[in-house]
Amino acid sequence: MGKTVLVTGVGGNVGQGVVRNIKNSGYDVRVVGTNTEAVSGGNHLCNKVYQVPFSSSPDYISDMVRICVNEKVDLIIPCTDYETYYLAKEHKSLPVLSSSDAKVSYIFLNKYHTWMEFRKYEIPFAETFLPSMYNNEFKETIVKPAEGRGSRDIHLNPPDMLSFSDDFIVQKLYKGAEITTAFYVTKKKKLLGLITLRRTLSQGTTTACEVVFDYDKKIMEIITEIIRHFNVKGSCNIQSIVVKNGEIVPFEVNGRISGTNSIRSQFGFDDVKYTLQEHLYNEQPLKPIVKKGSAVRLYMDVIYPGINLNEIKDKTTKHYIY
Repeated sequence: MGKTVLVTGVGGNVGQGVVRNIKNSGYDVRVVGTNTEAVSGGNHLCNKVYQVPFSSSPDYISDMVRICVNEKVDLIIPCTDYETYYLAKEHKSLPVLSSSDAKVSYIFLNKYHTWMEFRKYEIPFAETFLPSMYNNEFKETIVKPAEGRGSRDIHLNPPDMLSFSDDFIVQKLYKGAEITTAFYVTKKKKLLGLITLRRTLSQGTTTACEVVFDYDKKIMEIITEIIRHFNVKGSCNIQSIVVKNGEIVPFEVNGRISGTNSIRSQFGFDDVKYTLQEHLYNEQPLKPIVKKGSAVRLYMDVIYPGINLNEIKDKTTKHYIY
């Protein structure tokens, strides 16, 4: 009998990548998707789709519990940072959840908290201040939301830090190549493997990338320390800048499956499949063999002939890709 997996945030590229990887995993899995909008680009991929409130809403958890009971969900894969945290807080009332615990999710949700916690253990991270604490420590600065995502509301070298609330952070403006590193930690707290992509972005989403191996040794040292001091589980992601002297400076950590999951699965690192193997089938994932390659993202359209938007449901609604 097949299993049922609930994937959140199917309106975004993370969730859609996760669903595509599930469909290509070779396992008999039924996918239930959730999203804050009833109709999105992920509907045509899912067996069933539910609209849910934002995860901070008082009704979010009760709605998720109801969906899980009605759909007999075996596993939840959260695909946004806030959902990862709120679901982890209430994990006892839910099916198996593929994420780190709530404490770790809360730390990674906020870049200032991440800096403060990493500093305790001398783990590299971009030096970070709240605007109210900043005293011209850096020659050049970047100001962004402490809990922001997707390169939104970014300010380079603003003249007046006090014009920002402490919902923002101030970091040194590092210049160099941006890399994103995904790694997977098994239920036995062992590092299964990692993959690093050097990338270009638009609005915080990877548009082009290539697999690189140059930084594996230094990244491995950072990941080893994170695993040693924090209860991370499953797939995690580190975003870093490589500065001129080769130093790697992480500036954000995501304690969930990240947006390049659909790309990295094509180069030997299939963290969605590892998640299914561990949490649904009690199988031990094999160590990844990462391959060289590159990828470019493009836009495509889901066409629903003769169908109004409010009539779109899930993969059963007649459609084609163009």
